[in-house]
Amino acid sequence: MPSCWNWPRRKGCRAVDSGLYGRLIADLEACGAEYRIIDHAPEGRTELVSALRGHDISHAAKCLIVMVKVGKKVTRHVLAVVPGDARLDLNAIKTLLDGTYVAFASKEKAEALAGSVSGTVLPVSYHPDLEVIADPALLDAPELYFNAARLDRSVAVATADYLRLAEPRLAPIIA
Repeated sequence: MPSCWNWPRRKGCRAVDSGLYGRLIADLEACGAEYRIIDHAPEGRTELVSALRGHDISHAAKCLIVMVKVGKKVTRHVLAVVPGDARLDLNAIKTLLDGTYVAFASKEKAEALAGSVSGTVLPVSYHPDLEVIADPALLDAPELYFNAARLDRSVAVATADYLRLAEPRLAPIIA
């Protein structure tokens, strides 16, 4: 996991709550990230929440959890982060990881790895078995927007800060 997301809490940096949302905010503050919190009606669908937040859908960080089989005995999980208006290319992930089979993870597995419910998955991983792969098309947006482990609250973070903090593997993974 990237070191910045795991920094000890700095003196004076208080989490808003003790859950995943609180951890995210505390980590953003500890790393000096440029971000904004946006409250809105509860919504987890990218196209609808983008409208509520008032930004172009291409600036949303859509987060999808994918299962990749590598041979018969190894299973890996990937947090794929793509622009909100893009479609994930599962075969690109399979090829990238030398997989033999690829599919979206089950809802239960995805939520367990993400630590939050569907529609609120963060574009960062707090789970050691969840690798983050982001499409370079995300770099076109000056800010990235995503639900912050809650359906009623989002974060807008400077794209450069997202890349610096999350340290995703950048690879073309959109169709």
